Amino acid sequence: MSKYILALDQGTTSSRAIVFDRDGKIVSLAQQEFSQHYPQPGWVEHDANEIWHTQLKVARQVLELARLGADDIAAIGITNQRETTVVWDRRTGKPIANAIVWQDRRTSTICDELEQRGLQETIQHKTGLVVDAYFSGTKLRWILDCIPGARAAAERGELAFGTIDSWLVYNLTAGECHITDATNASRTMLYNLHTGEWDDELLEILRVPRAILPGVCGCSALLGHTSPDLFGKPIPIAGMAGDQQAALFGQACFDKGLVKNTYGTGCFMLMNIDDKPVASKHKLLTTVAWKIGERTTYALEGSVFIGGAVVQWLRDGLGIIKSSGDIEKLAAIVPDNGGVCFVPALVGLGAPHWDPDARGTITGLTRGSTAGHVARAALEGIAFQVADVLDAMREDSGLPITGLRADGGASANNLLMQTQADLLRVPVMRPSVTETTALGAAYLAGLAVGYWENMEEVRLQWEAERVFKPERDEEQVGRMRSQWSNAVKRSLTPRRLTSD
Repeated sequence: MSKYILALDQGTTSSRAIVFDRDGKIVSLAQQEFSQHYPQPGWVEHDANEIWHTQLKVARQVLELARLGADDIAAIGITNQRETTVVWDRRTGKPIANAIVWQDRRTSTICDELEQRGLQETIQHKTGLVVDAYFSGTKLRWILDCIPGARAAAERGELAFGTIDSWLVYNLTAGECHITDATNASRTMLYNLHTGEWDDELLEILRVPRAILPGVCGCSALLGHTSPDLFGKPIPIAGMAGDQQAALFGQACFDKGLVKNTYGTGCFMLMNIDDKPVASKHKLLTTVAWKIGERTTYALEGSVFIGGAVVQWLRDGLGIIKSSGDIEKLAAIVPDNGGVCFVPALVGLGAPHWDPDARGTITGLTRGSTAGHVARAALEGIAFQVADVLDAMREDSGLPITGLRADGGASANNLLMQTQADLLRVPVMRPSVTETTALGAAYLAGLAVGYWENMEEVRLQWEAERVFKPERDEEQVGRMRSQWSNAVKRSLTPRRLTSD
């Protein structure tokens, strides 16, 4: 048996590759950022070719750093930014346009049209999703409608659609595999959670030809092999899951009711709800957590659009910090927020409000307010959004919340983690290996090829690096959350405020 697993972690701002050993520890890591394109307000695009080239570069680099070759890798696991949409020509393998990123809002008018036609209930029942520009289906329709000749070519079977997982596998296998896994499929608004297949009615609603779609596979299975010229020899590709589902798996949330939150550009909280999808009454999403063999596990998900990105805005937009790491030190110079509340709705609000037109607000400013108060309020704004989502999860699932497993870049911020524990009134646990997204992809691949024997072996590898326990009293937390609720109302658009 080869000694290592290679995880490819393709994110929103960078491509990364990590080699893991049998204990789930990092052997080597390589990362490269790539360009972000903003051609119009509300539009966000990536060059899919740049994504592929940077991902291949770091994969080769990480093997070189660890002095490993293809023979040393038992399997490759892939995890990816979800919903980002690529359409390419099957003959040339070239994209017909830039990839439309999950953050992109250009298809809001399509979503409004679907709502006006009264299709929200049908779409939510079948997909577990709300009608929103976030998901891939409307992005695909936009490409077919707006790129000259795209719809006709798609109907002739000349084009291929995929999220980033599909795009990577297609290139890794030199065009042999056009597939996606069940987790990524469940984020398209085209996939029926109950049948586990692409849905004809949804395809008709969004005017998507079936010929353009990838095949849907499980998350832990032999999916294909890399082209021999990429790494010297073929390497099995055996694991695939969207980044948030991969993080849930990497956090060993294998039991019903376990919850993880990833603090990245946005925040993404998932709760394992076992093998039966639960319809949310609080605008959460129901999604595939993973599919292994014939068994599908589902999750409730709440998405916060702006998490760690608010820190980047304080750095790049306001210039009150020089680097993202400065935020904790600045926030710590004041004992509290001084009455300042920051709702970071810079690209709208996600769950449980789903108001794409909400706008960021900073309330409670006085002559005594300082940069420290704004910094502290920004960190609290991340934690408040997560707390709102967890409240909705608790009500939808009927399950008690005993703790939160945290990962992602911003989970390194101790003040944020302590604030989160205070607001949730439960322990927040940060694992010893915080690269849980890549680790989840590695676990899925390793289980498929027998590198790890079973999920129980994986479960035993999880351990907490630090546990943050609630410190503030309930009365103080109640006042803070009341202040937050009032600030959120000022951010919501009138129609959302009325519906909420």
